[in-house]
Amino acid sequence: MENLSVYHGPIGKEEGERRLGQDGRDGCYLVRNSESMPGVFCLCVLNNGFVYTYRLHKDDTGSWAAETSPGVQKRYFRQIKNLIAAFQKPGQGIAMPLLYPVTAQRRAQTHTEAQASSKSLSPTHNSQNSHLQQQLPQAAQGQTNRNKKEVRPALT
Repeated sequence: MENLSVYHGPIGKEEGERRLGQDGRDGCYLVRNSESMPGVFCLCVLNNGFVYTYRLHKDDTGSWAAETSPGVQKRYFRQIKNLIAAFQKPGQGIAMPLLYPVTAQRRAQTHTEAQASSKSLSPTHNSQNSHLQQQLPQAAQGQTNRNKKEVRPALT
């Protein structure tokens, strides 16, 4: 999993949603660890301002599958990268195709650039920005196998 560029590790649900919100494009996606289920991963995709989360798990044979919308046949893949490639096409049982990878490397680069630009802001302006970011709406729950949360881009 660590070799996957869109894998962000154990960042948590809210941080994953924040990172997708920073990108802001419908179809941007990332993979993170599940907070509630050890050994399970989450595929998160942004669509119309909401983050949809799908659990990824490995079965006894070592194949990967995603929990998709009810009525969509579960598909198994030998590698996560193959699962992601399949979900880049429409009609796969997720909110929208995976279009724009939010890579951990790009995220680290963006974070470094944001830190550099925040040094040029006045402390008052910077604290107002933090206050606005903390007031994002709470999660809107979806079906049992997926969650969605509205994400608004950060004001900078």
